Amino acid sequence: MTSGTASRTFEAISRLSLERRSFGVRWGFAALAFAVAVTLRWVLDPHLPPGFPFLTFFPVVMLTTFFCGLQPAIAVAVASFFASWTLFVSPRFSASFTQEAMIAMGFYTFIVVINIMLIHIMSRAIRHLSDERMRSAQLAEQQRLMFHELQHRVSNNLAMVAGLLTIQRRRLTDAVAIKALEDAVQRINLVARMKRLLHDPTAQDLDFGGFLTSMTRDLTEAAGVADRIDCRLSCQPIRIFRDKAIPLGLIATELLSNSLEHGFAEGEPGTLSVLLMQSGDQAVLQISDSGRGLPDGFDLEKADSLGLMIARQFTQQVGGTLTMKNRAGGGAVSELSFPLT
Repeated sequence: MTSGTASRTFEAISRLSLERRSFGVRWGFAALAFAVAVTLRWVLDPHLPPGFPFLTFFPVVMLTTFFCGLQPAIAVAVASFFASWTLFVSPRFSASFTQEAMIAMGFYTFIVVINIMLIHIMSRAIRHLSDERMRSAQLAEQQRLMFHELQHRVSNNLAMVAGLLTIQRRRLTDAVAIKALEDAVQRINLVARMKRLLHDPTAQDLDFGGFLTSMTRDLTEAAGVADRIDCRLSCQPIRIFRDKAIPLGLIATELLSNSLEHGFAEGEPGTLSVLLMQSGDQAVLQISDSGRGLPDGFDLEKADSLGLMIARQFTQQVGGTLTMKNRAGGGAVSELSFPLT
């Protein structure tokens, strides 16, 4: 048995300890244990060869120390000393001071003192360890609740900001301003959604493939194109660290929105494909469409679209590379490659 297993076993047994119980329970147990030890030793005496005067007293002292604490253990040890001396070491109901008797009682005293000290120290250490673990568990639970409350408030505040922007958008008449506010609302809602997905403080990563699948469907429905755009999803369940989740989510949102908004003419049907796969220690996100493709002379590095500027900035943040180009058979393809480590 390893030391860790032994410690856990001892701690589990220590939960049965009576030391924190009432005075009567502890001392009642001690008195009963002593009576059982004397009675059992008396019954066994005719059947035992000479040399076992302490056979039942050692276990009783140890058990009393463990279950009842130091003072009852000392009382049982002293009572057992005189009981064994006068009943089983010396002639019955007498106290012999012979050399053999003194050696036997000295041996008993030495063993009992060592056992009481060791068990008492171990019991105290285990109880302190148990108390510390309980306090640590309570502290961890408080931190978890505080973290959840913080995440909840952040998500609610983001939702409130998105709602205020939506209200402000309704008062505008300029198409460019309306579009800017719509994009801002969409990005804020995405961040709030990612916050909710990452609400667990112990969760160090996120299934990015599952997130992309649900987000693509939500975006097509929100854009009102779900009935004419065929979404083909092939997303492996790749886990990404939580510090990369929001940047990657924003990049994917910008690329998907760009395909849905600019890839297809009004009312035009088409296909949108989303592929996420792992290649070694890299992940590759590929979003392609069968639409009109990119305009002539398109240069991603020079594009002044706010969404693409955001995508470029976050690509640098996650240490990835982003490319956008036309497909040979028509349409455009955007590819993001980023490290998983």
